[in-house]
Amino acid sequence: MRVLLVDDDPVFLQSAARLLAPEAGFTVVGRARTGAEAIEQAGALSPDLVLMDVEMPDMDGLETTRRLKALPIPPRVLLVSIY
Repeated sequence: MRVLLVDDDPVFLQSAARLLAPEAGFTVVGRARTGAEAIEQAGALSPDLVLMDVEMPDMDGLETTRRLKALPIPPRVLLVSIY
């Protein structure tokens, strides 16, 4: 499964990538710090899954999800929060 990680916290991005790396079947194909970056990268990379924080500086995870679902090949989205 090709995964795009999205969070404005670089520590979370690094931790999530490290946790997924040894798991069979997961490949981190990109990392984004904003919703806009997530949409751009999802369009270019066609991930199977977007693992995304709910709270981000430019748009929240729900709005980003709506926009991701409008892509020609929409990925699955899993929203998380460290709150």
